[in-house]
Amino acid sequence: MSKTKVVVVDDSALVRSILTEIINRQPDMQCIGAAADPLAAREMIRTLNPDVITLDVEMPKMDGLDFLSRLMRLRPMPVVMVSTLTERGAEVTLKALELGAVDFVAKPKIGVADGIRGLAQDITDKIRIASKAHIRRAPAPTPAPAAGGAPAPAKPVSVASIGRLSTEKIIFIGASTGGTEATKDVLVNLPADCPAVVITQHMPPGFTKSYAARLDGLCKIRVKEAQDGERILPGHGYIAPGGMHLSVERSGANYIARVQDGEPVNRHKPSVEVLFNSAARVVGPNALGIMLTGMGADGAKAMKGMKDAGSYNFVQDEASCVVFGMPREAIAAGAADEVLPLSQIAPRLIERLRSTAGMSLNRV
Repeated sequence: MSKTKVVVVDDSALVRSILTEIINRQPDMQCIGAAADPLAAREMIRTLNPDVITLDVEMPKMDGLDFLSRLMRLRPMPVVMVSTLTERGAEVTLKALELGAVDFVAKPKIGVADGIRGLAQDITDKIRIASKAHIRRAPAPTPAPAAGGAPAPAKPVSVASIGRLSTEKIIFIGASTGGTEATKDVLVNLPADCPAVVITQHMPPGFTKSYAARLDGLCKIRVKEAQDGERILPGHGYIAPGGMHLSVERSGANYIARVQDGEPVNRHKPSVEVLFNSAARVVGPNALGIMLTGMGADGAKAMKGMKDAGSYNFVQDEASCVVFGMPREAIAAGAADEVLPLSQIAPRLIERLRSTAGMSLNRV
């Protein structure tokens, strides 16, 4: 079996050495080069033709994001970002995922050597996943306006109103690898008056607050990191905090968010299984499920439980997934009512909500 060829790009000699050691210990992968900056990495990529690269965010000679942007336009390939666990690091990492990075690993601010060694399984798992990911060429950047010319106005996003709907409805979304952008693509196309959206995206602590803030600035609905005990309201999206499970409970006439620590489920915390199980148990036929791109099977069985309890479920199709793991397992479990390209999930969800509200399209 051929080994996955990896090039490590990091300005720290210590980090390069540790990552090389971790990669070379794996029987199915090999570090074929380690570069101290993007310019050296560019030559290595050209001559060594790696399958995956790991890329530090803050680099000399060329910013890591600038390098990633050029790479994804000119020679798209799987990239795993190695970022610092800081607020700035979280924001830059989310931008890297938007530019086309498959996933990221958060290295600690202190005790870097021991911290990275402790993340060895996470790092190598993400390299394996990245090596199988569907990578698409990024579009060329929009040219800047000519000197003295006014910038072109931003094109407004046309989002049709759903109209008055039952506040009992809740939309549940589960996602993993590639899911930060897939979830964004669904949420930005939902109107401000849509039912509440509750989301479990596999992310570590320290990143979900920045992710929620980024979505809040892009979407018609309000998006925030979920807090334990808060009421779940229509027109709002709630992101599971990194490192905590999110579920939904009933409190009288209201639904509330339950954010709790606990053991990982399916090796994940937060786990889609935990969220979807609560949907089946508490929300039943008033739930709508969405399974997006991700590796593994987290949430597949629970999504079947949602369907058995009366929910209607949408699953992302293989062609539009970065990794067709969780959606494949959900389909195999018999959990899907519709399997759709990512671009069609929000429109079909809106149609479903309108039809179940007993409304005709021309009334909206």
